[in-house]
Amino acid sequence: MNHSFDTVFAPSSAIGGAICVIRVSGDSTRGIAERILDRSVTDRPNVLRHVTIRNGETVVDDCMAVFFAAPKSYTGEDMLELHCHGGAETVRCVLATLSSAGGVPAEAGEFTRRAFLSGKMDLVEAEAVMDVINAQAESSLRAALEQLSGRVSARIRAIEEALLDARASIEAAIDYPDEAGEAAYAALPETLAAAARDLETLIEEGRKARVLRDGLKLVILGRPNVGKSSLLNALLGEDRAIVTATAGTTRDTLDERVNLGGVPVRLIDTAGVREASDEAERIGVDRAKKALETADAVLLVLDGSRPLTGADRALFRETEGRARIVLANKCDLGTVVGGALPISCKTGEGLDALKARIASLAEPARQSAAAITNERHLRALESALDAVRRAEEQTEPDCIATELSEALHDLGTVTGTDVDAELVDRIFANFCVGK
Repeated sequence: MNHSFDTVFAPSSAIGGAICVIRVSGDSTRGIAERILDRSVTDRPNVLRHVTIRNGETVVDDCMAVFFAAPKSYTGEDMLELHCHGGAETVRCVLATLSSAGGVPAEAGEFTRRAFLSGKMDLVEAEAVMDVINAQAESSLRAALEQLSGRVSARIRAIEEALLDARASIEAAIDYPDEAGEAAYAALPETLAAAARDLETLIEEGRKARVLRDGLKLVILGRPNVGKSSLLNALLGEDRAIVTATAGTTRDTLDERVNLGGVPVRLIDTAGVREASDEAERIGVDRAKKALETADAVLLVLDGSRPLTGADRALFRETEGRARIVLANKCDLGTVVGGALPISCKTGEGLDALKARIASLAEPARQSAAAITNERHLRALESALDAVRRAEEQTEPDCIATELSEALHDLGTVTGTDVDAELVDRIFANFCVGK
């Protein structure tokens, strides 16, 4: 259902706490406020006031309310916020009162969608709202706030404007070759080269910064019984993986998330890599190797109390050239393996040093905080770059204009200047109700 012309409402904070914030937005917001509140809040926008909510003659709640007049609101429409008591029954009664006053329950993401449609924010900023909500670590939050601030969008718009000017010049040269032709072609090579460089930079920074949104994916690899599951539990600070003295206890991958030094980290515990003795273990080993293929880095765990085995050396070769941290576990039993970071999952020795090393792996991403981290955006930027490169290779004006139009379309799907309703629906369907 499309609520574009309805006045909608929804809780925008959790129900069950001391306070629940309920949002109302739309053309009928003023009328609803006048009907349900015992005093006006619309005569003094942006001022939080003490009010009583009534449903007819029944007092529903004693709370605070603030009115935001269009267009100076989150949605760009008239908007009311009710700061009610957070109990489930109180919230239910307030929502019933809003419904009886003419409001309609909001769909997922509807407030931010209205903000986008009214021009209060572009699509990059709108999608960053959910990234702020879902941020799992300080670095994730900082990256999302950079995008919400508009600084990332400004970089994309600068490329859009340069390509728009280039396309306009080419189209003028096609229509008026005698007047505009030579000037249009003279500036084109540098314009396209600069756009390609800027897109390459955005993509490169975005790929590095992706870990700030999705988490640094670390695969814990090693032969059986070296302490991989113990390491996972030690880094998580809880017992998530089963640990026994029997080699091969872990038969499948275990994916857990943790905040290490302000960096979101995905820890993938894997089955011990060895010649499998049964079908279940073989599947576990295969999944361990598959996880390795998509890992950002490897935690290669060795039994530091024993000399290297042939299986250890094979894993060294298999992970060569990848970002990795080599760990000599069981250092409390004495370490005979040199060149590795000594740790003890049993005593905790060396774990602080390991966490610092893990955080350092995300340093390039930290330096690219003002970057695109959304995978959809990155794919669109890559498509735009391909179109710009094709335009550089063209000699016919019509073909150049066509490729520039394709690049502008791709960029428009990021910022929202060229996006269809189906994509907008799909994006905001992933939002929370009330956001």
